[in-house]
Amino acid sequence: MAWGWIVGSTSLSMAYPEILISVSFLLSFFFFFFSYRLRRHKLPLNLPVVGMVPDFFAHISRIHDYATEFLAAAKWTFVFKGPWLLGMDMTITCDPDNVNYVFVTRSSNYPKGEEFAEIFDIFGDSLLNSDGEAWRSQRKMIHSLMSNRRFRSYELKASRDKVEKRLIPLLQGVGEQNNVVDLQDVFLRLTFDTACSLILGVDPGCLADDFPDVPFAKALGDAEEVIFLRHIVPKFWWKALRWLGVGEEKKLAMAHRVMDDFVTSTITRRKESISKEIGSREDGEDDEEAAADLLTVYMRQPTVREKNALEFDKFIKDNALNLLLAGRDTTAATLTWFFWLLSMHPHAEHEILEELKRHWPAAPDETPNPNTPFDRDGLGKLVYLHAALCECLRLYPPIHAQTREVAKPDVLPSGEKVRPGTLLVFHAYSMGRMEGIWGKDCMEFKPERWITESGDLRHEPAPKFFAFSCGSRICQGKDMAFIHMKTVAAAMLRNFRFEVVEGHVVEPKLSIILHMKNGLMVKVCKRERSVVTRSSGGRSSEEVTRERGDCCSMADWAPVVVGVVLFVLLSPGLVLEAPGTHRAVDFGSMRTNGKAVVLHTLVFFALYSVIIVALRLHIYTG
Repeated sequence: MAWGWIVGSTSLSMAYPEILISVSFLLSFFFFFFSYRLRRHKLPLNLPVVGMVPDFFAHISRIHDYATEFLAAAKWTFVFKGPWLLGMDMTITCDPDNVNYVFVTRSSNYPKGEEFAEIFDIFGDSLLNSDGEAWRSQRKMIHSLMSNRRFRSYELKASRDKVEKRLIPLLQGVGEQNNVVDLQDVFLRLTFDTACSLILGVDPGCLADDFPDVPFAKALGDAEEVIFLRHIVPKFWWKALRWLGVGEEKKLAMAHRVMDDFVTSTITRRKESISKEIGSREDGEDDEEAAADLLTVYMRQPTVREKNALEFDKFIKDNALNLLLAGRDTTAATLTWFFWLLSMHPHAEHEILEELKRHWPAAPDETPNPNTPFDRDGLGKLVYLHAALCECLRLYPPIHAQTREVAKPDVLPSGEKVRPGTLLVFHAYSMGRMEGIWGKDCMEFKPERWITESGDLRHEPAPKFFAFSCGSRICQGKDMAFIHMKTVAAAMLRNFRFEVVEGHVVEPKLSIILHMKNGLMVKVCKRERSVVTRSSGGRSSEEVTRERGDCCSMADWAPVVVGVVLFVLLSPGLVLEAPGTHRAVDFGSMRTNGKAVVLHTLVFFALYSVIIVALRLHIYTG
C-alpha cells in the first residue's frame, strides 16, 4: 500500500508539477524562516538527523566565544541537540542558580558519573573520577596531607626557590641575549618542576637554560587534546578507535604509557628513599630537616605503612597524575593569560608595581630590599595583584567547563527538565562574560571590581566565580595556587617587562585546559625599579634608582667602547701649557702620547656621565 501511495504521488507530481514546486517552496520557506530566526538570535541551527553538530563544527575554532553568544541569546541555558540516536544531547548552562543547585543544594543527584570516568580513564580511580564514599575518603586523605604543617612550610619554600634560583636567572639570560621566548612554555616547565617537588619530592629540571625536551609534558598535552575530542565526537567512534588502537586514541595510549612510566618509576625510587629515611630515624624522633612533599608526608603516617602494597601503590599512582595535572596545567594557563592581559592593560601593571613597591619585604637590617622574597603574610598584603589574578580567572578560567550526569528526574531553577541520560555542561568561560552576572563591563579586564571601597578583597560566591568549582568539590589547592601565582608574578614583574611579539596571534587551544594555541611569544626587558629606603626616624623616603627599561643586552656597551676610541684618536684635546699633550696620536709621525690617552679617556667619561644624567633626569621627571 505504501509503495502504491508513493507511485501515485509521483504520478500526480509528474502530471501537476506545480504541486511539487509549491511543496518545495513551502518547505524551503519554513527552513529558511526558522534558520533566519535562529541566526538572528545567534542560536545553533537544529537540522534533521544531524542536529546542531554542523553548526558546532563550523564554529569549532572559536567554540568558547560561540557558546558565550548562544548562551547569552538563550538566557544562560540552552539544550543542545546532537545527531539522532547517538545520545549526544546536552543541556549547557552558565546560570549561577543552576550551578548552586547542582553543586550544592542537590549535589547527590548530580554525580560525575560513569561516562566521565570512562572519558578520563587515564586517571584511574583518582579523586578526579570518584563519586560517593570513594570520593569522600580520598578527599579527606588529600585534605589532611595538604593541611600538614610541614608541607605548608615546604610548599612556600619550594615555590620561592624555583622562582629565585631558576626562573629569574633564566629570564635574565633570555633578555641579555635579546631572544624571544614562549612564556607559556616557561610557565609549564616551572609549574611541572614545582608540582613534582611538592607532590613526589623530585626535581625533573625542566626549567633549564637549554629548555630540554620533556616527554611527560608532551604526553600530558597530547592526552588533554584527545580527552577534549572524546567530549565532542560520538561515544561509539572514539571507543572504536580505542579498540582498534588507531588515530587519536593511539596517540592517547602512547601518551598514557609515557606518563605512567614516569610516575611509576618516580614513586618507586622515592618509596625506597623514604623507607630508608624512616628506618634510619630513632623511634619518636621528629626529623624537621627531612623532605615534606606529599608523598613523604603520606608515607610517614603509621596507618599508611600498615596498608598492603597494592592498595598503597594504586592510591598514590592514580592521584599523583591527577595532582600533577592540577598543579602544572591550571596554574601555567592562568599565568600565561595573566601576563598577556597585563601587556594589554598597562594601567593594571602600573598598579601592581606600585603595590609591590609599598610592600617590599625588609631585609634583616630592616631595609626594604627588592631581592628579598615575600613570605605568606607579605603575599597576603598584595590585594591588587590578587584581584588582577581573580579577574584573569573570571575571563579565562583554566577549567573552562565541567560536566555532571543526572541520577533522578529533576527540574533546574532555570526551568529545564532533566532526566537520567542527560549530560549537564557548566560553561565557566561564558559565565564570566554575561552582563546579567558581571555587569555591562563584563568584557573588560577590570581588577578594581574585586576590591571594596575600604581596599579589601571582595568575595564573590563560588557559583558566580566558578573557576575553582564550588560546593563540596571546590578545589582544595585554591590557596596554594594563589600563593604560587603571586610569588611568580611578583618576582617577574619587579624584575622585567614583557613585550608580546608584534603580530603574535593569541587564541585558546582546543583542550580540556584553556591553554593558548600558539603559546605567548615575548621579549624580556629589564624593569625600571624604585628602591625604597627608610630614614633613621622610621619614616619612609624614596631613593629612586631607575634602571633602563630597554631589553637587556651585552651589546649595550659597544657604542661606549667605540665612542672612547674615536674620541681618544680624533679629539684635539684640551689646550694645555705643556706642549705635545694636545693629541693622543700624532698622525704625522704616528707617535702616541700616553699622558694624552689617559687625559682624553677621563674627559670622555666625564662628558658621557653628564649627558646620561641629564637625559635620565629629563626622561624620569618629564
